[in-house]
Amino acid sequence: MDAALGAPEKMAEHSDELTPMMRQYFELCRQYDDSMVLFQVGDFYETFCEAAERCSRILEITLTQREDNTGTYPMAGIPIDNAESYIEALLDAGYRVAVADQVQDPADASGVVERAVTRVVTPGTLTEDELLHGDDNNFVASLAHDEGYGLAILDVSTGDFYATTVETASEVRNEVERFAPTEAIVAPALDPDSAASDGATDTQTPDVFDADCMVTEYAGATFDIDGASELVADYFGPPDRLLATDAEIRACGALLSYAEYVRGGEGVTEDDTDDTDTRLDYLNHLTRYDPRSYMLLDAVALTSLELFSSRAVHGQDDATLVGVLDETACALGSRKLTDWLRRPLLERDRIEARLDAVEEWTTTVQAREEVHELLRNVYDIERLISRVSRGRANARDLRSLKATLDVVPDIAEAMEGVESPKLRRLHENLDEMADVRDRIGRAIPEEPPIEITEGGVIKSGYDDELDDLRETERSGKAWIDDLEASERERTGIGSLKVGYNQVHGYYIEVTDPNLDKVPEDYTRRQTLKNSERFYTPELKEREDEIVRAEQRADELEYDLFCEVREAVAEESERVQSLAETLAELDTLVALAEVAAKHGYSRPEIVPEGIEIRNGRHPVVERTQSSFVPNDTRLDHDTLAVITGPNMAGKSTYMRQVALITILAQVGSFVPADEARLELVDRVFTRVGASDDIAGGRSTFMVEMTELADILGNATDRSLILLDEVGRGTSTTDGFAIARSVTEHVHDEIGAKTLFATHHHDLTAVADDLPNAINLHFGATERDGEVVFDHHISEGATMASYGVEVAQLAGVPESVIRRSKDLLAEDEGDSVDEGTCLRDADPSDSAPQSPPVTSASNDVLAELRRTNVADTTPLEALQLLDRLKRELD
Repeated sequence: MDAALGAPEKMAEHSDELTPMMRQYFELCRQYDDSMVLFQVGDFYETFCEAAERCSRILEITLTQREDNTGTYPMAGIPIDNAESYIEALLDAGYRVAVADQVQDPADASGVVERAVTRVVTPGTLTEDELLHGDDNNFVASLAHDEGYGLAILDVSTGDFYATTVETASEVRNEVERFAPTEAIVAPALDPDSAASDGATDTQTPDVFDADCMVTEYAGATFDIDGASELVADYFGPPDRLLATDAEIRACGALLSYAEYVRGGEGVTEDDTDDTDTRLDYLNHLTRYDPRSYMLLDAVALTSLELFSSRAVHGQDDATLVGVLDETACALGSRKLTDWLRRPLLERDRIEARLDAVEEWTTTVQAREEVHELLRNVYDIERLISRVSRGRANARDLRSLKATLDVVPDIAEAMEGVESPKLRRLHENLDEMADVRDRIGRAIPEEPPIEITEGGVIKSGYDDELDDLRETERSGKAWIDDLEASERERTGIGSLKVGYNQVHGYYIEVTDPNLDKVPEDYTRRQTLKNSERFYTPELKEREDEIVRAEQRADELEYDLFCEVREAVAEESERVQSLAETLAELDTLVALAEVAAKHGYSRPEIVPEGIEIRNGRHPVVERTQSSFVPNDTRLDHDTLAVITGPNMAGKSTYMRQVALITILAQVGSFVPADEARLELVDRVFTRVGASDDIAGGRSTFMVEMTELADILGNATDRSLILLDEVGRGTSTTDGFAIARSVTEHVHDEIGAKTLFATHHHDLTAVADDLPNAINLHFGATERDGEVVFDHHISEGATMASYGVEVAQLAGVPESVIRRSKDLLAEDEGDSVDEGTCLRDADPSDSAPQSPPVTSASNDVLAELRRTNVADTTPLEALQLLDRLKRELD
């Protein structure tokens, strides 16, 4: 982003000639040179010069002009009442936004009205409901390096705060992909474009942060260990009791500093001191976690398994794992469910505790449904309490908090008698917060106005002084209401009216024909076209009395409201603890709802292997009218080669095994009649075709990069899904890669592996490798049409039915006929991917060997010497290209 958002050079050169207001604007632009400054002028936020031209284009608003003693320059503004929608557009365009409000009453200003930046709006620090997208977390990350990478993750809107340390940048990427931050800050010494190179200087190495994440070098002083330690201690106590490494302390301290900065500080410099006005008092918990305590799902796995987003183009936005599981009743539970899916457990005791709770809810139907219904009345109190603590909550927010607290006793009553340890603990943690509920109930009316400065936000009976002022106001207005009738009777002027306007106050209006009847005690206040307006000493006295009472009452109401809000803010830790309890409870109830509705069963965690009876894909079974369940049996180190026709269900089958495994480790029941599952440390996927044209990577290069990650990081506790490895190159090259990968996974890694392929000759590994087996999906031809049975069986198949699937897809008939002719000519002479012989014996399907030459012997020798695990994707491609040229 271009940082030149402030004054143009020619105006900076003549800064002495600028008007006081424009000097003020450009000084704020200088202080916040990384942001678009929105400068309040009356009821609008204005921008000037180059910033105005950019805003005009981005926001599609009219570009006007301002003229003063320095000349004429562009100006563009947005209405304050509708500012959030425009701010969102600026964020989408890649800008930070510094909001400079008038912090002085214009009536009190002797010169230019004082303005200050009251908040900096950035993609990762949003707190406004209008800007936050749905109930999902919105994280900002901080990355520091000090004998390892320290990573801190914060959701400013909820107070969720996490920290960890990892050794390599690839591990940083994995953790970043768990949380998907929308923004990140890094120390200046840590180049954001080369952070993934593990100390190397290769700037072409992909960044650890997603392309949509705004990455910024932040003030280096904030990453210093002394300052960072002091700030962490100020919030959470001694950092060495919470955090494990200096890198974590640096990352957390810098992130806290940044969160304070965007709240409206004066920017961060080497000499910054603590500003209590920017402190985030609702940040009460910092969770340090070890990535090894959770199953790792990297970005490739998240995408190919469609946990949170669907790659389909048929418009079914809910065709994701989280979409089919989300029966949560409130925003708290929805976020918690996402968090659990993002970080499946590796500790059996924690998994069993969740499963016990889900099982109890599935059997106690009436209690479950009652709790589920009550949870629908729970507001997003995590975000509510953060607004309360920041002083941005209105009276309706406090009533929403009370409405949530009102339902807690009912939830506790419905949970009486729960038996599982986790549900008992949640029941015990249901803090009814009667003191907070009572205070809000006594102070705030049931349906308060949105504005908190114009009265009506404090109940009658809460404060005696306020009640007296309101009574004075009411009695005065009642006196004025009676004045019109009494003055008509006294003066004999039947058309006399008593009215009020904001400029002149209360008046008595008499039309011109009746002016001769005006009493002597009337004093003229205003002359109109056909009438005169007057006041009397008594009216003026009452008016002054009403105005004084009204103004004082409004001020007192605001002060009383702020007192209530501050008192509630002091209980933020209790509110957040209650929010965590309600979130877990909602998630467990939702998992039980899904299990009961869709026939899920409790999985059994076993020491080794995967055994599933009648397993189903949790998403596909919901989106299709019929689904064929399948069994799975994999020993601890089994490698299964899966063959079968296109469209038979190989990819769906592999994904369902992975999803059932993930669900079990989340603590959920699974879509199967029975499931006995070994704990898995990672799920690796090489499924589907994709490219990275912008990054200069072909489909095959992306495939090889993903494959290299699997071969370099999988363990014997991993689950690996491989689909059509080697299809992006020639059949010979592809088969060679597929075979060598199979052998490497079997011999060197020993992970449970499902390998779907159209290289039918790969099925021979079942004879050569002791832990390899063959599985296949079958199909039959009826009257020229292919019928898939979608059922997996032992053994291999040699049919792909690629031409028939092309026909089903609508490929022109002429192309289909020609394909069948070519296939008939080729049968018996070659074995090609996707067009293998029907009903052939696997033993007769060995690949046709090329003539043996000295060059081919040299190539074979070099291939045997090559260590695939130590070869980068680029080196592998270069090696294949060179060897192919030698053979040619």
